[in-house]
Amino acid sequence: MESAAQPFRIGVAGVGAIGKNHARIMAEIAARSEGGVVFAAVYDADPARAADFAAQYNTQAASDLGDFASRVDAATVAVPTIYHRRVAEPLMEKGVHVMVEKPISESYAEAQAMIELAQAKNVILQVGHIERFNPVLRQLEERMDQPRFIEVHRLSPFPNRSMDIGVVLDVMIHDIEIVLHLVKSPLIQIDAVGIPVLTKREDIANARLKFANGCIANITASRISPEKMRKIRVFQQDSYLSLDYQEQSGWIYRKDGMQIVREAVEVEKDEPLKLEIAAFVECSRHGKRPVVTGQEGAEAVRIALEITDQIEKNAALAG
Repeated sequence: MESAAQPFRIGVAGVGAIGKNHARIMAEIAARSEGGVVFAAVYDADPARAADFAAQYNTQAASDLGDFASRVDAATVAVPTIYHRRVAEPLMEKGVHVMVEKPISESYAEAQAMIELAQAKNVILQVGHIERFNPVLRQLEERMDQPRFIEVHRLSPFPNRSMDIGVVLDVMIHDIEIVLHLVKSPLIQIDAVGIPVLTKREDIANARLKFANGCIANITASRISPEKMRKIRVFQQDSYLSLDYQEQSGWIYRKDGMQIVREAVEVEKDEPLKLEIAAFVECSRHGKRPVVTGQEGAEAVRIALEITDQIEKNAALAG
């Protein structure tokens, strides 16, 4: 927490495909803060790339991770998943608050180790599940009342990134975390299928999740589709909500006697990543609980790994 004389210093570790947007938003947050927050540093394994972004946003390029840790009070980590722990832990060791992009880690054990370190060092550990900051989700949360069936589609063309993980950890994990957040009941059964197409890992997958309260969630994810689709449909006792994350729009269908009436869901559109990073900075400055905690991120990883394990076992039996 910053003093009146000392501005709160924020930074970005990893300014690649995702991190470059973190840097843009960090600079915007600092510009709006009137001196309360400063965009203090960027770090990247490629020094030239770090220097380019430092020049673009009038900040400093750290020479190494230790130098970066000494320059910031809070940082986002936007490096490949395999390096999340390797980058985040040295920062937390130095008392730096951290937001790690999703998934928090490749393994549940690694995620737990990161959580334990954050607790020991009394620092914020937030996980970058960006859809939790989508204005559409707020509208869904306000209208939730014992969901009975949830169907999600998250489809996109091949991204030429995140080649180190399959579509479940890369894409489906967004919706796994959201479903866990919405249902709030123990998961009792998983039925999953998936196939590799362009990579060695699954590029398209479907998972059917059954919860103790009777709710069923059917989640489909693909990174080989010709068009983008990011939609969630939630069926309840007397209503059905259909929401589009991408367009930030939706409809609610209600039972009115023997008729079904439809009304538009009013959504105040905004950039989810901007809301997410702003919330992280606010939590870090004032010691608040993050919207997506390390434990929530770890639980999403645990379920995602169970899904990928089942997909791999099914593929082995078929082969």
